[in-house]
Order: sequence, then structure tokens, then C-alpha cells
Amino acid sequence: MKKIKICGLTRPEDILYVNEAKPDYIGFVFAENRRRTLTRDKAHELKEMLSSDIKAVGVFLNNDMNYVISLVQDGIIDIVQLHGDEDEEYIKYLRAHIKAPIIKAVRAVSADKILEAEHLDADYLLIDTYEKGAAGGTGRVFDWGIIPKLHKPFFLAGGLDPENIREAMKTDAFALDMSSGVETDGLKDRDKIIRTVKTVRGE
Repeated sequence: MKKIKICGLTRPEDILYVNEAKPDYIGFVFAENRRRTLTRDKAHELKEMLSSDIKAVGVFLNNDMNYVISLVQDGIIDIVQLHGDEDEEYIKYLRAHIKAPIIKAVRAVSADKILEAEHLDADYLLIDTYEKGAAGGTGRVFDWGIIPKLHKPFFLAGGLDPENIREAMKTDAFALDMSSGVETDGLKDRDKIIRTVKTVRGE
């Protein structure tokens, strides 16, 4: 069965929705200057409310390595997701200081680009839509046929919503990653979250 991640939570209401829906993962965005960016204090407050059986993923974009490490060590996040130009050296530094799993995002420019990312010392890949000048979070779907056969488990992101989630479930993805697809007017929508999680669970 596919795993599911609901990313970009920002409000106490969002936590109540996911505690009810029970996805496998949620995402807190720490990449700077994004619409859903959280401060450490806000993320800590939300994590305190989060059900203990849901893993919190911290989403980063070229953030300071020690900041990432401190969020793991303080129990604010359980998994690290790197969405920028973080290289093998950056990942190895994290590995030396934390035991949290690491997800490395790669934009679906080409099959070769995805295969190249598989060599990095990350536990998972996250494959997202390529759009020039954007580091992800475009809310647009890409051609899933571009994804090569991978040995590493991967999260599928980019424009997933309640309408296309059944098709996404047919891919080889380990997990399906949603954000704007479960929002209405820029805010997380309880009904969309619950409906989508139920679909993925086969309920």
C-alpha cells in the first residue's frame, strides 16, 4: 500500500485535520520566504499537537546545516527533506550528526537527472515537477512516464490532487506527496485531506 504525505501545514486546524485523516507523513516547510514557511517556535507548537503515529518531515532549501540538525535533535521533525542544491558533502555532514532519514528532492528534468540523484546518500528520493526557476512546489503535474526504474524508494510530488490520486497510485512511488491539491483558497481543506487519504488506503 502506498504511503501518503500531506505537506505545508501551517495552522492548528491543519493538525486537527491530519490527526483525523491519519496520513503517514506531514510536512513543515522551513525553506525561507515561502508562503507556508514556519518559524521554529510555530513548528514546535504544531508538532506538540501532532499524533505520535504521524511522522513530521522538515522541508529545506539550502538551509544552514546546523539549523536542520537542531530541529531534528529538538524533536520538532523526524525526517529531513532537502529541496535545494544540497550535495553529497552536505548530506554526509547531516548523517554524522543525526539519525533521521533523509529525502532528497529531484526535479523531473530527465530520466538521467533522476538516476544521477539516486547515487546520493539519501534514504529516499522525491520526484517533483521541473519548472525553470522554481525549486518545486509548483502544483503542476509532470509526465510520470519519465521516471526510470529506481532501486531507491521515492515520493511522487507535483500537482497531486483528489482527482488524479488514483492514477498516481499506479506508479512505482513509495509515497504520494500532496500540498496545494488538498487546499481550497490556499488553506488546507479537511474534506479533501480525509477523502484523499481514504482513497490511498482503499477505504
